Amino acid sequence: MSCKGQNEKNNQTEKPTSEIIKTSEFELIKAENQKGLLILFPCFPCDSENTLSEFKIAEISKENGFSVLAMDLNERLYLNPKEKKELAEKITGIIREQNLSEKNIFVGGFSSGGNVSLIISDYLVKSKSQIQPKGVFIVDSPVDLLGLYKTAEKNLKLNFSEPAVAESKWIKEMLDNEFGNPESGIVNYELNSPFTLETQNIDNLKGLKNLKIRLYTEPDLKWWSENANNDYEDLNAYYIQKLSEKLKTEFGNNSIELIKTENKGYRVNGERHPHSWSIVNEKDLIKWMTE
Repeated sequence: MSCKGQNEKNNQTEKPTSEIIKTSEFELIKAENQKGLLILFPCFPCDSENTLSEFKIAEISKENGFSVLAMDLNERLYLNPKEKKELAEKITGIIREQNLSEKNIFVGGFSSGGNVSLIISDYLVKSKSQIQPKGVFIVDSPVDLLGLYKTAEKNLKLNFSEPAVAESKWIKEMLDNEFGNPESGIVNYELNSPFTLETQNIDNLKGLKNLKIRLYTEPDLKWWSENANNDYEDLNAYYIQKLSEKLKTEFGNNSIELIKTENKGYRVNGERHPHSWSIVNEKDLIKWMTE
């Protein structure tokens, strides 16, 4: 499988319409006639290779003049102030070093990578960085860390499936260590989470007011009920819908789109899973970016 992936990359490199650059920090598919830039962040345990394997965006992007910068920054559910500054500097450095377009920049990510996309886009705007995103999108991201904690607690009590219990144990331990038990206060959650439904807090997203925003999710309750015994209120989809409602109320514009899909979630190996990159229609995303 790894050999096949390498061959595919080599074949792509030989095409005259793009250049591929891979480092320990990113993989860049550089369009020949640059009209814009798409920056992607992976899920928590993933990397740029996984992103470009699961999300078939590279070919159509370069055909439309958008270079694709798939970042290897992972294992982040949020960014602390130091990490925001360092990531902003890193992105700026890559764009300048690789002579990438500084116009029409879009940022997006899957799962925890969506949280990173929201937070870094907010930081770039608020810090008045020379690199300004035009739009941001997320793919089934856990936007409410307090909500994520509560779902993890519930899953541990349910003890329904081994995967759900294992992930929930890890999430609860990590958030306990990072922010403390919510019973002792939720200030740390509000300070770091993109959204806190309980208090309607979007302080970490207010810089996005004038950006185009897309929120993708596939609320397949049947699948989640069968595989984790979860209710709708336990899903990322629930918090994403609530975030959409809050942003529309707060920003008062029509540039926020909540996109709910049905039966689109499949991993590249054919496994059915609503929590997947594949819920994004690549052609429609490019159309959104180029409009």
